[in-house]
Amino acid sequence: MQPRFNFAKASPESYKAVVALEEFIQASGLERRFIHLIKLRASQINGCAYCVDMHVKEARHDGLSEQWINLMCVWRESPVYDARERALLGWVDAVTRIAETGAPDGDFEALKALFSEEEITKITVAIGAINVWNRLAVGFRSQHPIDKPSKAA
Repeated sequence: MQPRFNFAKASPESYKAVVALEEFIQASGLERRFIHLIKLRASQINGCAYCVDMHVKEARHDGLSEQWINLMCVWRESPVYDARERALLGWVDAVTRIAETGAPDGDFEALKALFSEEEITKITVAIGAINVWNRLAVGFRSQHPIDKPSKAA
């Protein structure tokens, strides 16, 4: 797969607008683990290798466990996530797949039981933002960096 073009260079003003949204999310007061969860889970759903690679590395850097990171793609079957993380994961799935799900009441009610309306709004904006990044990266075939292979013992 070859990159189609560099979207940031093609339209710097578009790129700056998405970066401004990202800066808002980073300063929004949402817990870092929730931001990592939103970015990684949406990127998995959207099949964005560039973003999955980036967000796994960021989550590791911020001290989240390998198990927490690795089991996110099968979160419904794993007890590693607490109640707030599970409600958030359900909402990420529902909103990222909104054409299929319609954002079901059950997913919303689970989130509403554990988060304020302000937090839910910020969470949903963060989900929207990563979906924009995913669409840019997948649509224009952005390539993630290749790490040096580790030497197996």
